[in-house]
Amino acid sequence: RAGGCGACVVLISKYDPTTDEVTEFSASSCLTLVGSLNHCSVTTSEGIGNTRDGYHPVQQRLAGFHASQCGFCTPGMCMSIFSALVKADKPGAAGEPAPPPGFSKLTSCEAEHAVSGNLCRCTGYRPIVDACKSFAADVDLEDLGLNSFWKKGADRAEVGKLPEYSSGAVCTFPEFLKSEIKASVDNQTNNVPAAIAGEDGWYHPRSIQELHSLFDSNWFDEKSVKIVASNTGAGVYKDQDLYEKYIDIKGIPELSVINRSNKGVEIGAAVSISKAIEVFSDGTPVFRKIAGHLSKVASPFVRNTATVGGNVIMSQRLQFPSDIATVLLAAGSTVTIQTASKMLCLTLEEFLEQPPCDAKTILLSIFVPDWGSDNVIFETSRAAPRPFGNAVSYVNSAFLARTSGDAASGELIVDEICLAFGAYGVGHASRARKVEEFLKGKSVSASVILEAVRLLKDVISPSEGTTHPEYRVSLAVSFLFSFLSSLATDLDEPAKAITPNGISTNGTMNGNGASSLEKQSKVGSDDLPIRSRQELVFTEEYKPVGKPTTKAGAELQASGILQYSYSSELLQCFFKGILTGFMVTFSSAVPHTVNQDLFASHSEPFGSSFCSLYFS
Repeated sequence: RAGGCGACVVLISKYDPTTDEVTEFSASSCLTLVGSLNHCSVTTSEGIGNTRDGYHPVQQRLAGFHASQCGFCTPGMCMSIFSALVKADKPGAAGEPAPPPGFSKLTSCEAEHAVSGNLCRCTGYRPIVDACKSFAADVDLEDLGLNSFWKKGADRAEVGKLPEYSSGAVCTFPEFLKSEIKASVDNQTNNVPAAIAGEDGWYHPRSIQELHSLFDSNWFDEKSVKIVASNTGAGVYKDQDLYEKYIDIKGIPELSVINRSNKGVEIGAAVSISKAIEVFSDGTPVFRKIAGHLSKVASPFVRNTATVGGNVIMSQRLQFPSDIATVLLAAGSTVTIQTASKMLCLTLEEFLEQPPCDAKTILLSIFVPDWGSDNVIFETSRAAPRPFGNAVSYVNSAFLARTSGDAASGELIVDEICLAFGAYGVGHASRARKVEEFLKGKSVSASVILEAVRLLKDVISPSEGTTHPEYRVSLAVSFLFSFLSSLATDLDEPAKAITPNGISTNGTMNGNGASSLEKQSKVGSDDLPIRSRQELVFTEEYKPVGKPTTKAGAELQASGILQYSYSSELLQCFFKGILTGFMVTFSSAVPHTVNQDLFASHSEPFGSSFCSLYFS
C-alpha cells in the first residue's frame, strides 16, 4: 500500500452536474479512501473486459504482445493504458481530424508515458510498451515487437489484424449515478457540515467556514482526526490505522482556485499535481520548466490525485524530500495560510522555516510570479533511481537568475539569483544564501565558478545519518557547475561541456547572451525512446518450443479475474474440494520428515488434511 507499483490502478470518474461533464483519471486504489469516492464511478480492469462480456482490446493486445507473465502487475498496466486512451480520445475542438480506424489520438510518446509509473519485475517493458504503442496513430507497426497477430518478418503488419479498438466503447459513468448526483445537489443544504453515511467518521466541509466549525467541535483532536485531500501521503507515512475520523477538504472551492494574471499564477492547495502541470504548461518559459519538473514527481496515477499543497505541507511538517517545494522556492513563490485567528501571506522560504504547522493551520494557495523570458535563466535538476519519475530524489535543485549585459566587456552580469537545493539530507528545501550573495553583481568566469563551488560545499551539509552524503554533495556541486557554466563567457567549449563529475551541461546561449529558455523548457521528453526494430530468427528444430504462442490465461490475468494463492478473499472462501499449495518456510534446514502435528492448528481453514513434499 505505497502507491509505487501501479498494480492496483483504477479509473475514477467524476460528474459535474453544472456543466454536464465527466472527468476521468487514473488513481492508485491502495491509497484511495472509500469515503472520498462518494458520487464517483470506479472502473476496474474487470469492468472493461471479462469472460462474460468479452475482453477489451487493451487486454487482448497485452496478451497478444506477450506482455504478461506472472500477471500480478498486468491489471494495473491495463488500466493505465485504458486511462490514457480515455483521456486522449476526449472530444476535441471542431474540425480536429479523427485518428485512423483502429487507432486512438494517443501518440507513441504518450503511450509510453502511460505506464511510466507501473512496475513489472518479470516480463520486461518491451512487450508492454509495444502493446501500448499499438494504439498510437503515429506508430510504425513494423517497429513493434514479437506478437501473435502477425508473423514477424513474414507477414505484413496491419492494424486490421489487431483486436479492433474504438473509443467510447466502455461507459465510465452510469446514467443512474448522474441522476442521483443531480438530486443530491437539488436537496443540498448550505449550513450543515456533511458527514457521509451518518456516523462513519467522514466529514466533507464545503467551505473554509465549515472547516473551522469542525475544528471548534468538542470531538476534534488532531491525534485521532486526519485532514485529507487525496491521502497519497499514506504511501510514505504509514498512518492509516491511527485515525478515527477524517476531514476531506477536497470539496472546498477556496482550495481549488486557479487564477492567472500578468503578475503570475495562483494555485489552490487542493489542486492536483497533474492539473498544476496543465496550468504551468500553458505559460511562460519559467512556468513550462516548472511543469517539466513536476511531471517527474511520483507517477501519473499518483499525480492525478496528489495535491500541490499536500506535497508542500509534508515538506514543512514532516521533512518530506519534496521536489515541488524546491522548484517553487527558486521561482520566488509565496503562500497564503489560514491559522486559527488570521490569514497570513508568507514567502515560501519563510513558511518552510517556521515550526511544523499544527493540524488547524490550512495552506490555502500558492502564488508563483511571472518572471517573463527576457534575460531570465531558470533550470531545475534532480538525481533519482529512475529518471522519468516514480522515485524520490537523492538531490534536487532549481536555479533562477536575471542577467544583464556589460556593453564594454560583453560579459553577462548576474543581477539577481536564487539557488535552491533539497532532498540532500536536511529538513526541507533551502537557499544557498552565501553563494547567492557571492555571485550577485559578478560576471561568471572560471575563477568565480570555482569559488562558488567551494562555498556551496560548505553550505550543503547533509545531516548525520544521511545515506551517501559525499555523493549527494557532489551532485549538488555538479548541478551548480552546469548552471553557472552556461552563464560564463570565458570558458572554452570543452570546459562548458563537462562538469567536474562528468555530467554534461544543458545550458545554451542565445543571441542576447541569455540562456535560450525557450529551447530548454519543453515539458517532458517527447524524444524519449531511441527507435529500434526487433529482428528474430526462428528455427523449426525444436518446434513447438520457441514458437511465439499467446500465453494461456494472459487475458484472464489482464482482466484481474485470476486469484492468487495468498489472496485474502480466496483464503476466506475455502471449501471442500479445492487443492491449494502453499510454501512452508523453516528457520533451519528442512528435515526429511515433517511432523504433521505442526500444522494441526492450521488445518481448519485449509481443509481436513495436510500433505507435504520435500526435496532431499
